[in-house]
Amino acid sequence: MTSVLARRSFRDRATPEAIDAVHGELDGLWEDAPFVPEMDRMTFATAVIEAASNVVQHAVPETAAPVELGVDICVRQTSLKAQISAFGAVQPEFTGADAGMPCEDAESGRGLALIRALVSTVTFTRQDGTNIWVLSRDATLP
Repeated sequence: MTSVLARRSFRDRATPEAIDAVHGELDGLWEDAPFVPEMDRMTFATAVIEAASNVVQHAVPETAAPVELGVDICVRQTSLKAQISAFGAVQPEFTGADAGMPCEDAESGRGLALIRALVSTVTFTRQDGTNIWVLSRDATLP
C-alpha cells in the first residue's frame, strides 16, 4: 500500500454548514497536495461534496441524537480516497454502490449516479450504526 501524501478530516453534526466545512477541508488538501492535477481535483471534490450532501439531506437518525457527518480524505501516489460516514443514521434503502443513472422520471438517485461517474470505485458498508461510503479515484500523481 502506498503511503499517504496528504490527508484531511472532518466530523460534526450533519448540517448544511458542515458542507462548507468539507469544502474548506478539500481546499486545504489541495494546498497540501498542489501536484494533484486540476481535473482530478475537480471531479473528486464534486463526488465528495455530493456524497456529504446526501448525508446532510437524506440521512435519518437512528435515535433521538442527530446524525453526524464524517469525512476523511487522503491523497496517495496512485489514488484519491474519501470515506464519508453517517454516524447514528439508519441504513439507507439505496446505497449507490451499484447505481446507474435513474430513468428521467425518477425523483431520486441522480446524486449517487453522478458520484459513480466521477470516481473509479464506490463501496458501501455499515458498521456499528454507521453508514460508510468509500470513494476512490485512480490517479497517477507526479
